[in-house]
Amino acid sequence: MYEHDTAIFSDLESNVRSYCRTWPAVFATAKGGLLFTEAGEPFIDFFAGAGALNYGHNNEKLKRKLIDYLSSDSIVHGLDCYTVAKRMFLTKFNDIILRPRGLDYKCMFPGPTGTNAVEAALKLARKVKGRSGIFAFMGGFHGMTLGSLAATGNKMHRGGAGVALSNVTFMPYPHGFMRSFDTIGYIDAVLSDQCSGIERPAAIIFETVQAEGGVLVAQIEWMQRLHTLCEKHDVLLICDDIQVGCGRTGTFFSFERAGIVPDIVTLSKSVSGYGLPAALVLLKPELDLWKPSEHNGTFRGNQLAFVTGAEALDHWVGNGIETDIAARERYLASFLKNEICPLDPRIRVRGIGCIWGIDLAGFDESDLAVRVVKRCFARGLVIEVAGRAGCVIKILPPLSIEMGLLRKGCMKLRQALLECLVSIEEKSPSLESVADGVSAGTLV
Repeated sequence: MYEHDTAIFSDLESNVRSYCRTWPAVFATAKGGLLFTEAGEPFIDFFAGAGALNYGHNNEKLKRKLIDYLSSDSIVHGLDCYTVAKRMFLTKFNDIILRPRGLDYKCMFPGPTGTNAVEAALKLARKVKGRSGIFAFMGGFHGMTLGSLAATGNKMHRGGAGVALSNVTFMPYPHGFMRSFDTIGYIDAVLSDQCSGIERPAAIIFETVQAEGGVLVAQIEWMQRLHTLCEKHDVLLICDDIQVGCGRTGTFFSFERAGIVPDIVTLSKSVSGYGLPAALVLLKPELDLWKPSEHNGTFRGNQLAFVTGAEALDHWVGNGIETDIAARERYLASFLKNEICPLDPRIRVRGIGCIWGIDLAGFDESDLAVRVVKRCFARGLVIEVAGRAGCVIKILPPLSIEMGLLRKGCMKLRQALLECLVSIEEKSPSLESVADGVSAGTLV
């Protein structure tokens, strides 16, 4: 099907490349919720740049602003100098996002990717509290540089560090076996017990939805109790909103549904709205103890990202994005419950907003999710796996994907999953119930 010249990549590019191994095509153009290969073959995008393309590929309004800016010979590289583009972004971010929510955050621009934001947040927390330790959660993912990698649970990723990853203690996240006990109560006991052997940390970093961890959605009460716990023990709360912020869960910040205000928030991915590198650390004013140039970098403050990011904020308030997300959430929840769960009793689905997961960990075939994703690609759908052992199929379309395209992609996903289930039919007698229309799977 694919007549793509990929020899140059295998000859010259490092073995570290990953996504292209699952999607062996050379992509050339993209628009909205579609990717096109150099041969013109269309693929529905349920990946959205790992969450960096919430407004779809080449959004017309954002693209026009970018073209106009470049055509005017405006500043492209500005370090942390005052620029017109930065002023425009900060003004709109304050007027559209912070002020209406009653948030009094200072804005810090670290290096241009998510891991840079996490590094800066952890560094600041340690500086403010004068403690070296950090609590993170099992299953969490925070980045691939040494500081953020130390707070990441995945053993394969951690193994690539080459040095000890220290000063981080992992706590249980409420999923699977760990949902059977009071995880917040456990952390409270650890911090209260003078004989626990665990020092009080500078901060606790968490995700409201562990995206890479398998689309694990934290309950509102759990987040509220976590916030109260941090206040009780004088520990800073850092919300890593890099993948599920900027509207992914239905509101701009994913923690809004819990009514909490973290001390520090990290954002990246769709901050620019166009796939341009950008990262942002939000911190309460009293935490802004940085000395000038104490944390810097050549590419902090991407001017082009400021331009498209400012336009993305206008797009957020002017185009009913939250209404669109709610409509897509309803469709995805209904589709998974009525079209995916009935296929087999071992299937589990969960999610919120426009991030959902199909958990296939209950099957003996450990590579089932990967096989489904490869079949999806053969059918013209780009989608990835996540979670422990890669057992979760992660649905992550652009927030603005057309409903018709969303439905079409979902049916491609269903057909690919069904084909893989049929291929293991001898091991799965429950498939007989599919023909009878019996509802089997579970929404969790």
